[in-house]
Amino acid sequence: MSETEPVASEGTAFETHKFFARPWVFIRGVPSMDILPPEGPPEIAFAGRSNVGKSSLINALVGQKGLARTSNTPGRTQELNYFVPGGYSGEGADLPPIAMVDMPGYGYAEAPKEQVDAWTRLVFDYLRGRSTLKRVFVLIDSRHGIKKNDAEVLDLLDKAAVSYQIVLTKTDKIKPAAVPKLLAATHEAIRKRAAAFPEIIATSSEKHVGLTDLQATISGFVEQV
Repeated sequence: MSETEPVASEGTAFETHKFFARPWVFIRGVPSMDILPPEGPPEIAFAGRSNVGKSSLINALVGQKGLARTSNTPGRTQELNYFVPGGYSGEGADLPPIAMVDMPGYGYAEAPKEQVDAWTRLVFDYLRGRSTLKRVFVLIDSRHGIKKNDAEVLDLLDKAAVSYQIVLTKTDKIKPAAVPKLLAATHEAIRKRAAAFPEIIATSSEKHVGLTDLQATISGFVEQV
């Protein structure tokens, strides 16, 4: 798993637009390791506390409102949900594949302990054992910053040597002047973490802020052909 930033090639902006403009499809929900899809194309994963906005961010990245399920009920995503570009003959069909994985939200206190433990084992068995996983994007709610259960997940990612990058969500929900302060505080919080990529991406799914930066980072993990 790479811990370096992907290298952008010439024409990245145009290629990135085509890359995410393709229709994407949900292919599988994975409740246990024994039914993971075969390893093949590169994978990137999204982690975060329940209700942090993972589904909304995935939908905004690909411009499809109904791709990832959104819910007002925390903890609805209980599986590893796989999304890939669908097969078609339109613009961007010649671009290489990648898989995006929506991981179960953590920190859902109302779920039974045995269910929480099962979700946790699934997530971290996946993180430790998936050679095609290029990076985990850890989503942090801008209104709250890094909380205790976020820090515990970062500890586990550091221990497993899984490359990860912080993505701040819902920046439209805080005052504009607070965003630079939050970025500085978050940089300081991850400065000494071994597996953390230093660049933090501030986003708003609702206002389409930061999506281009995140798209460019994701598409950069795929070798352009």
